Amino acid sequence: MYQPARFMETDLAGLDWLLARDPFVTLVTSADGLPFASHLPVLYARDGERVIIEGHWAKPNPQARHGGPALMIVHGPHAYLSPGWYPDKEEAARVPTWNYAAAHLYGRLDATEDSAALADIVDRLSQVNEARIGSDWRFEHDDERFTRQLRGIVGFRFVPERIELKFKLSQNHPAANVESAAMALQRQSSAQADEIAELMLDRLARRQNP
Repeated sequence: MYQPARFMETDLAGLDWLLARDPFVTLVTSADGLPFASHLPVLYARDGERVIIEGHWAKPNPQARHGGPALMIVHGPHAYLSPGWYPDKEEAARVPTWNYAAAHLYGRLDATEDSAALADIVDRLSQVNEARIGSDWRFEHDDERFTRQLRGIVGFRFVPERIELKFKLSQNHPAANVESAAMALQRQSSAQADEIAELMLDRLARRQNP
């Protein structure tokens, strides 16, 4: 990913935040010289610098049989910024832009069709996502109707070898522009715009109080 130094982050707390916010990723592999992408819910865990991500494909998905390197894209909030929001009218500030937060993770996938491993992945995925919506459906390990369906999926484990975090939040603008644009975003009545505004003000505070 294109990574200007001002927008690069190295603190993995940013990745924690992205995947707590939305644990739904784009997984990209390559086969026969062509890229192939799947959109998947995942389980995320981190111990220090070590990150582990798990999930599963439907067995007919060709990606379940792809080997080699993989790219996992973690999507964060994003929002359009108008140059009309800036009090600083210098020429460099007179262009529209788009602020966003995202992560690219590079590594290799380990696939599994072990029934116990698959049951564990499905169980944990359902627990996490049922809790997010205030429901309580559970995977029943002893119910053959559930375990039979495991034959239709392939699980994976992904341990990234390289992690790139990009939080593009107007760090290249003077404080007055950041504050004014953040206020304009907060007037948009958009959850994503609010998130970007909050991130912009947080990064501005870090810049002013390192």
